[in-house]
This record gives sequence, C-alpha cells and structure tokens, in this order.
Amino acid sequence: MAQFQSTERSIASRDLEVAVNAAVALQRPLLVKGEPGTGKTVLAHEVAAALGYPLVEWHVKSTTKAQQGLYEYDAVSRLRDSQLGDPKVADIANYIVRGKLWDAFEADRPQVVLIDEIDKADIEFPNDLLLELDRMQFFVYETRQTVAARHRPVVIITSNNEKELPDAFLRRCFFHYIRFPDRTTMERIVDAHYPNLQKDLAREALNVFFQVREVPGLKKKPATSELLDWLKLLMIEDLPPEVLRSSDARLVIPPLHGALLKNEQDVQLFEQLAFMNRRGR
Repeated sequence: MAQFQSTERSIASRDLEVAVNAAVALQRPLLVKGEPGTGKTVLAHEVAAALGYPLVEWHVKSTTKAQQGLYEYDAVSRLRDSQLGDPKVADIANYIVRGKLWDAFEADRPQVVLIDEIDKADIEFPNDLLLELDRMQFFVYETRQTVAARHRPVVIITSNNEKELPDAFLRRCFFHYIRFPDRTTMERIVDAHYPNLQKDLAREALNVFFQVREVPGLKKKPATSELLDWLKLLMIEDLPPEVLRSSDARLVIPPLHGALLKNEQDVQLFEQLAFMNRRGR
C-alpha cells in the first residue's frame, strides 16, 4: 500500500506522516485536532491523493445526527406515495436514503472518509458511531439487512476542541495534534503556494504574521489560511516590503488587516495598541 508523505504542494511534519501511516496500518480512525486553519480538513484530501483513494466528505453541523451518516428512512415520501397509490410503496427499500458511510462501505474500492468537525455535533454523536466505526458494519432495521464494508475505509476525523469527546470513542482512534507550524515550516508552506513571491515581501510578511500571533489578548489568532489570503492580497495590491517593516508589528495595524483579524475585538485591540504607541512617542 502507498504511504502518505509530504509533497511540494502539501507540507506535512514527520510526526503527521507517521500518525497517518500508523492509523492506516492499525485500521483505526485518525482523530486530528489543532487550532482552526492548521490544515486538518485539507489533510484528508492529501491522504486520499497519496493513497490513490476516492474521498467521501461528511461535514458535521450542530444539527447533524450520527444516523444520517448511515441511512435515513423517508417516511414522509412513503406516506405521500401511498396516498397517491404509487405501487413502489410496497417495498420499503425504496425509501431508504443511503448516508456517506453506507456509500463508502459499499464502494468497490477503498475510500478515504472525512468526518469533519465532529465536535460541532451533539455529545452523543461520537458514541452513536462507536460500533459502526469499530466493526465497519451496521444493521438496517427497516429492511433487516446488514451493511458491511467491502473494503475497510481510511477514516479521518477532525475536531477543533469545541467540546470533549467521550473516552470510549477516543480509545478507538489513533490521535494526533497538529501543532502550529514553526517559522521554517511556514516558509515552506508559503513557497509551495506562492513560489514567485518576492523574498523580501515574504520575510517581512512572516515577521508581521508571527508578531501578530504573539499579541496577548487576541480572541482569534491568525492561522495558515489567513496568512495565505493576506499574502495574496499583498501581491494583488503590489505593496512594497517597506510598508510592513516595523520594529514591533504588534504596535501598528497591518495593512489589509481584514484578512488576518477576524473579529472586532481584535481590531479594537490593535487600534488601542497603535494609539498608545503614538502617544508614547
């Protein structure tokens, strides 16, 4: 089987490479945590590409139920069809709507299944998938059939740590926390996305970016996705590196800061710091 590893387009740490390949070898779901913007969701796309498997994406919302990933019984449609005299109501299977996991289980080749932001759902959501992810099968009560995986999928589960996950669920996963990239790794990421970016502009932008992240009291620290958006804007506006140069970027509001700062409290914090800096001169 192919191994997952960092590519020119996707920069992964050695620890992350080991975690992905260990989860695949152990046939356990890979639970990936980390602050927003560290590439947890993108990881599933890169793993699918590296292994040569199709990707099945299940994006979890606050209203998502575990059962929806397996199947749903459309009783409303069956009732409507019965009132219209439709003969297909005789077969209840016509009203079973397959979920993402059912599709992955019955695929004719292995799949990568992404269960994205599992911590957004109700606390019972992970518990309701324990047996299904462990045994890779589930029972359809309406049709009295068991759906078992033809090929065991590679399951990647992401969490932003919005709520604690049950211990029983955690025991069934291989866990990895994606640490925020250090300066060297971030330089590689930037170079992978923008190979033609001026070196001076990249250096000054990274100086500002990391100084902004160190500002105490920030509600939402800018992450990799914010940095890449910001760099794109800097290139579009053709701003010279000198505009970003400062002895302490934490004391001024960065140009085009809307790409870095994503709420009014953080903008106000920088405005206050800039005001205090001007008064202190």
